[in-house]
Amino acid sequence: MLELNAKQIQMGRRAPDKQAALELLADSLVGEGLVAPGYLAGMQDREVQGSTYLGQGIAIPHGTPETRDQVYRTGVRLIQFPEGVDWGDGQTVYLAIAIAARSDEHLRLLQLLTRALGEGDLSQALRAAEHPEAIVALLQGAPQALLLDSQLIGLNVAAEDFDELLWRGAQLLKRAACVESGFIASLARSEPLPLGNGLWWLHGEQAVLRPGLAFVTPAQPLQLNGQPLTGLFCLASLGEAPRQLLERLCDLLIAGQGDSLSQASSTRGVLEALGGEVPADWPALRIALANAHGLHARPAKVLTEVAQAFAGEVRVRLAGEAGPGVSVKSLSKLLGLGARRGQELEFSAEPDIAGDALPALEAAVLAGLGETVEPLPAAGLASAAGAPLDQVAEVPAPTPGQRIQAVAAAPGIAIGPALVRVAPSFDYPQQGQGAAAERQRLRQALEQVGVDIQGLIETTGQDNIREIFVTHQAMLRDPALHEDFDARLAEGASAEAAWHGAVTAAAQQLEGLHDELLAERAADLRDIGRRVLGRLCGVEAPREPSEPYILVMDEVAPSDVASLNRQRVAGVLTARGGATAHSAIIARTLGIPAVVGAGETVLALAQGTELLLDGDHGLVRVAPDAPTLQQARREREVALQRRERAHAERLRPAVTGDGHGVEVAANIGSGGDTAEAVELGAEGVGLLRTELVFMDLAQAPDQATQEAAYRQVLDALDGRPLVVRTLDVGGDKPLAYWPLPEECNPFLGVRGIRLSLQRPDMLETQLRALLAAADGRPLRIMFPMVGTVEEWRAARDLTLRLRKEIPVNDLQLGVMVEVPSAALLAPVLAREVDFFSIGTNDLTQYCLAIDRDHPTLSAQADGLHPAVLRLIEMTVEAAHAHGKWVGVCGELAGDMLAVPLLVGLGVDELSVSPRTIALVKARVRELDYRHSQALARQALMLESAAAVRALVGEAL
Repeated sequence: MLELNAKQIQMGRRAPDKQAALELLADSLVGEGLVAPGYLAGMQDREVQGSTYLGQGIAIPHGTPETRDQVYRTGVRLIQFPEGVDWGDGQTVYLAIAIAARSDEHLRLLQLLTRALGEGDLSQALRAAEHPEAIVALLQGAPQALLLDSQLIGLNVAAEDFDELLWRGAQLLKRAACVESGFIASLARSEPLPLGNGLWWLHGEQAVLRPGLAFVTPAQPLQLNGQPLTGLFCLASLGEAPRQLLERLCDLLIAGQGDSLSQASSTRGVLEALGGEVPADWPALRIALANAHGLHARPAKVLTEVAQAFAGEVRVRLAGEAGPGVSVKSLSKLLGLGARRGQELEFSAEPDIAGDALPALEAAVLAGLGETVEPLPAAGLASAAGAPLDQVAEVPAPTPGQRIQAVAAAPGIAIGPALVRVAPSFDYPQQGQGAAAERQRLRQALEQVGVDIQGLIETTGQDNIREIFVTHQAMLRDPALHEDFDARLAEGASAEAAWHGAVTAAAQQLEGLHDELLAERAADLRDIGRRVLGRLCGVEAPREPSEPYILVMDEVAPSDVASLNRQRVAGVLTARGGATAHSAIIARTLGIPAVVGAGETVLALAQGTELLLDGDHGLVRVAPDAPTLQQARREREVALQRRERAHAERLRPAVTGDGHGVEVAANIGSGGDTAEAVELGAEGVGLLRTELVFMDLAQAPDQATQEAAYRQVLDALDGRPLVVRTLDVGGDKPLAYWPLPEECNPFLGVRGIRLSLQRPDMLETQLRALLAAADGRPLRIMFPMVGTVEEWRAARDLTLRLRKEIPVNDLQLGVMVEVPSAALLAPVLAREVDFFSIGTNDLTQYCLAIDRDHPTLSAQADGLHPAVLRLIEMTVEAAHAHGKWVGVCGELAGDMLAVPLLVGLGVDELSVSPRTIALVKARVRELDYRHSQALARQALMLESAAAVRALVGEAL
């Protein structure tokens, strides 16, 4: 991110013309090692395309997109020209800000400058400034006004107590960019002030970026210090900004009008009562921006010229954002939006000019604002929200008899017609035929979808799925959602556009809170949005075939689990994903054969096309002939018999034909899964994920709560060993009560043991609960994401200190090998740990530098890659040299092609999903240990995962 400071500024320079000024600026960037000398040509070309003059004596010269490869690192350099430089068109520059950025990072800088440029004319002050600090102060602008608009109001939010309500208010301030991490802690330390009428006040001054006031009311009555709590004000205090608001609030309370806030039913009413920014009731329209580089200087200038032709006020904001927007006549304000290609712009205009101004603006944006633009893809609800398009690309469909080799994700053979599910494309007008008529259309669609969901509730036999659909019904009735789309209808929007906008805004608000549970609710909300939009547009989802079918999708998200009926879905085929992607894990959990990463051509299959899916070998056959189907049915029958035989022998140990034993344990997420795992043949728990104990709570669980959860698992194991992974959360999966700063790449950030060591109090509480629950039973504790010896020692020393207070007879401490550095350090760590457990999912993605959920690369994230196998071999050799054992608890342990190699590499324990235990045990019993060792040695010398899979497949 580009920021300004005094060290970046050169004062009192002279330049006879713009060309000389550009050369000085380029020399400054080159001298600081930010760019190559060739960047000057890009800056010159950029000025030819359109002036970079921003206004008030400021220019922001930068290179063209074609010269971004000349940028070594992001940065800015500023030069003051007190005598001024003629920038053309009668514009004089006193301060030039040269920008070097490899992407659109300069848009953030424009946003920072917007406020300063809105506070009168800075040109003479910039000219007269005598030191760099004065320039920085001018660019920072005047003290900011208090932010209070609809995005900072949350009515009827779900909160179980005061702490959770406080957190909701603080999150609204953070989402509005008023505060940063650290504010919530300062807010929690301040003393709540009762105002009467159940209203309470809190304020914080630390980590405040700009002053703002959030107001939240709970969905259910709460108490604080024995008094009612019906509404909470959370103030991010900065300077004198809140004074006027506080005076107005006091007047309201003295006049006995506190009920207008404590019993508020609309955000508009709260804003009117407090004097906040109430959106003007102006005609509006939305249009998507198609310019390749977004709303940068040239198209923004064209847009201002269109708006300036009209005498009245014209405003614009990004669709879904709160507030009145910015003036379209202001170039700096437009640039400050940071609008990018594909984002929707929402224009509004005073009623007197709206009839002429809005069509003119629409025509200008459609024409490209002076640039040649490529049309945007047809966008449905998901794409408007910024999600990837899930539409069928223009690719040929697979032909009958075609053989598609993809990634084996879940074992088994499935035969059936294809049910291809892709996100539908919705085509609808933005403007409606009157609020009353559009409201009636929308209500009918909501009622129809409500009936559909009620039918699903009544027919489903699974409580967890029923609960999901009950939540969907509640979302349809959400008063805040109704209030939003009613407001949009009043502005002239069509029923489709109003519903689309309301759902998008609500989903983005949930996602902006960075809470895993709320993000899942956002996915549910988008599902509901598509259902209703489909009703309005007359777009129906394809009907399910009467016989078991193959579900074909781009990718199966966790929220899609609710629609998977094991009695109807014979198999799953996806265009994207890898063996460790969520879709694959879900399919294995449900026992549904699956092939993933088959490519986008499968999305072009005609509905009902007969498919043969082999989840053991990652193979799909399209419209196979009769002999092929007959052979597949025979193989499926053999596989079914094998599964039944394995289940019957599930309690037998896993010992190879020549006497080498391997322990097979279960991966579980909660105590309730333990008994079933034991019944399915588990010889212990090889991975207890403790995150579920910490999630869905308003605050961290205390020792007693955790101890009860761990005792439940140990009791069900009845003396079998328990391997527990300590809390594994971070930027990629944060906890609601443990807010973390956003990270560019949370998978390479503060997570796992790194995070736990930052909060040793929470780690100590968990360790105390685990030790207290043991009661003489075998307990194994392992620490996740260990990358250094120091991390291991810090966690070990804390545990051993606590063990002196809480004795445990049978305790082992180990580390998870998920980071390549842990495998490379295995010879050192093996001298100190009691065991290693290899998490192959993360180890694979870190080793191969491929996100296992990446839309196009995840199919290559295969744990049977020789590089991953070498890291496993290295770990096993180091452990066995010191008499320590090694387990594998990643998805690779349940891959039937991987089992012979893991056994051959010397892995002592395989921990898999409970449904896979019997098959893994049976597979081990079929092996010869010496043959498996030879096979593993061959695999280590191959060049790819595909070659390894072919080798094992031939050896079977």
